[in-house]
Amino acid sequence: METFIIKKEDQNQRVDAYLSRQNQDLSRVAIQRLIENEKVLVNQKKTKASYKIQEGDSITLEQEKPKEIELKAQSIPIEIIYEDNDIIVVNKPKGMVVHPANGNPDGTLVNAIMAICKDSLSGIGGEIRPGIVHRIDKDTSGILIVAKNDKAHIKLSEQIKNHEIEKTYIALVRGIVKEQEATINMPIGRSTQNRKKMAVTKNGKQAVTHFKVINRCLQENVTLLEIKIETGRTHQIRVHLSQIGYPIIGDNIYSNGKNKWGIEGQCLHAKSLKFKHPTTGKEMYLEAKLPQYFNELLYNIWDVPFGTVWDRH
Repeated sequence: METFIIKKEDQNQRVDAYLSRQNQDLSRVAIQRLIENEKVLVNQKKTKASYKIQEGDSITLEQEKPKEIELKAQSIPIEIIYEDNDIIVVNKPKGMVVHPANGNPDGTLVNAIMAICKDSLSGIGGEIRPGIVHRIDKDTSGILIVAKNDKAHIKLSEQIKNHEIEKTYIALVRGIVKEQEATINMPIGRSTQNRKKMAVTKNGKQAVTHFKVINRCLQENVTLLEIKIETGRTHQIRVHLSQIGYPIIGDNIYSNGKNKWGIEGQCLHAKSLKFKHPTTGKEMYLEAKLPQYFNELLYNIWDVPFGTVWDRH
């Protein structure tokens, strides 16, 4: 249960609008449903979605529990980059959801990891997210750490919270990026126009993305970028690059997705992670190779293997 005390600058807003801005995981429609089910109380009394909040109001929000999803181990091929008694690091393929949810009950990374690790997974992520320390989008490929025990999970979560894990991505974007390197520092929150999307918004949470150019192709009007993120907001890289006019090739949410190569889903790959091992404290650097479609696309554009393009940087 969450409690909000209304400040003077927030008064006279509709209670449903206020709560949807405070909780980016809930849409305004979801908030209205909670209000109807008396899961939202103002000063310990039931309310209406249209109620205009006042300074000093105490609002409590109780979220409904998600529908139970039966977890099952599934023998799904997955590339293991590294594994020991505490962690398993994998290269998630494009098109795979990280954990089960309504609409994606199986076929996820968690289902695959359960078949590999059996009962050896941290329970901190919850029943449907065992071992999951961080996530990447369904159509983003690349490196992910999964914790095998609670101690490892806690240590890794602390590193993420303290921005001590260095995450590096590769993205192919539309347009010729003029700067050789730059930083995008724009807050990200739930879009007010489309609740399924994120957007740069003044009421959002701080989001910082650093990028530098690996290569440009004037003929195809594309740029290959290396990206490092300080924060891990939902869709952060996709939102930031689209906001500055360089949407990721294939992204059908933050761009129209159309491209001459027929790529579906964003050309975004989580290339590497640098972190401290949760038990030994040893600094680790691990890489996930680019998926075949991405390599073939880069070869199509530059007519050289990816490693050669990278070496030009």
